[in-house]
Amino acid sequence: MEILRECRLCPRMCGVNRLQGEVGYCGATGLARVASVSVHHGEEPPISGTRGSGTVFFSHCNMSCLFCQNYPISQMGVGGSLTAGKFGESLIRLESKGVHNVNFVTPTPHVPQLIEGLLAAREKGFALPVVYNTNGYDSLETLSILDGVVDIYLPDMKYRSMDLAMRASDTPDYPENNARAISEMFRQVGPLSMGKDGIATRGVLIRHLVLPGQAEDTERTLLFLRNEYGRRVPLSLMGQYFPAHRAMSVPGFDRKLGAEEYERAVETARRMGLTDVSIQEM
Repeated sequence: MEILRECRLCPRMCGVNRLQGEVGYCGATGLARVASVSVHHGEEPPISGTRGSGTVFFSHCNMSCLFCQNYPISQMGVGGSLTAGKFGESLIRLESKGVHNVNFVTPTPHVPQLIEGLLAAREKGFALPVVYNTNGYDSLETLSILDGVVDIYLPDMKYRSMDLAMRASDTPDYPENNARAISEMFRQVGPLSMGKDGIATRGVLIRHLVLPGQAEDTERTLLFLRNEYGRRVPLSLMGQYFPAHRAMSVPGFDRKLGAEEYERAVETARRMGLTDVSIQEM
């Protein structure tokens, strides 16, 4: 929790004292703020499986994506604050519903509180695998705290273009920090591995959302991943983009992704020889 006295949980390094009520870019404070705790069946099959993923949606975010589909939670802070004890109890209730894992969504601003809640739950016998479902804009210091805590990393690799990262998410340094973060995730847990039931037990699964009109950046992203991690890099290629939040008034982002655009991304992955790619039906 001491890291919150001069917050440096993400590459923005705001340096505010969140334990004294100061807030930085993300708007998070000293307590965990959670928008929902529920069973979710919409993740990739190795995560959701047959019984669902126990999903904890944290409020606030260290990025400002103009197309964010969860913007009331991420940008407006919708949710309620939880003490470590209450947080732990909510995790125990999730486990009682038979889910495959606990899935922390947008967890970066709340890593110390996440660990506090997990410890409180572990003391009561909580034993689910931990999924860290992140936008990929994490600091190496934060990831070092999570070493041995997280079983499955589910990071985005949104952009390889600094200009696009700035225009779309106000994070011009995203590509370099994202690449470093994902490298550390692979160092900790390796590529995604699954049990005989097809449910993920450990490892990294990278997500890339295909954006309208940004085929070149998708190609750069896939090429980077192949060169860094080989043709078997676990990748989820997502095609569900639609204009939400501020995107509806921004030219180029103000339309849905076309089926032909998504198919081009799929063909790019095939052409590069990527063999472990999750593909969505449009």
